[in-house]
Amino acid sequence: MKLIIGNKAYSSWSLRGWLACKQSGLPFEEVVVPLYDADWDRRREGDEFAPSAGKVPVLWDGDDVVVWDSLAIVEFLADRVGRDRFWPADDAARAMARSMAAEMHSSFAALRRKHSMNVRQIFEAKRPDDDVFADLQRIMQLWAQARARFGGGGEFLFGDFGAVDIMFAPVVTRLLTYQLPVPRFAAGYCQAIITHPWMQQWIAEAQEEEWVIEQYEQPAQA
Repeated sequence: MKLIIGNKAYSSWSLRGWLACKQSGLPFEEVVVPLYDADWDRRREGDEFAPSAGKVPVLWDGDDVVVWDSLAIVEFLADRVGRDRFWPADDAARAMARSMAAEMHSSFAALRRKHSMNVRQIFEAKRPDDDVFADLQRIMQLWAQARARFGGGGEFLFGDFGAVDIMFAPVVTRLLTYQLPVPRFAAGYCQAIITHPWMQQWIAEAQEEEWVIEQYEQPAQA
């Protein structure tokens, strides 16, 4: 398999696809494509990005099978290696986990727009805008429910590390980068995510990247 991703410092969706590949346990080649550099438009028109319309991540399995979009990559790999590696075995827990992953995939636009991922920075803490604060409240509500109902067997949302943690991992990096306020229970979950060996590997490799995108090197935008 070959996974095409963007800069590790900035690309939240790439992080999700990469974590999914790591979680699968299957070997894969990693190809990092610098976002928005001088060759970006040319590369987006190439065959490797088709049919994702130039977006990352893209997962190729051989020469004929291609999957794009992080949640689709999670599901594709779950089919390959067994769904229990990604999703809780309990029906109620699995239903909640899928709903949370889908909500993360489609929601929280204010947090995404105003607090872009940058795992190389920690900015001065500022009170978030009201729309960002509303996103944070909803995320904390979801995390609290998952931890209370199904997380007692481990450090992660449903006990063991899985698809939902993959989807929320970039949120954890944003919370730390912008020093956004979280309740005490969430601080423990954030610690579990950020100290996970795969997250530590991703962050360390992001530090080694030479590429800088200035718009992502600024504090949160109001």
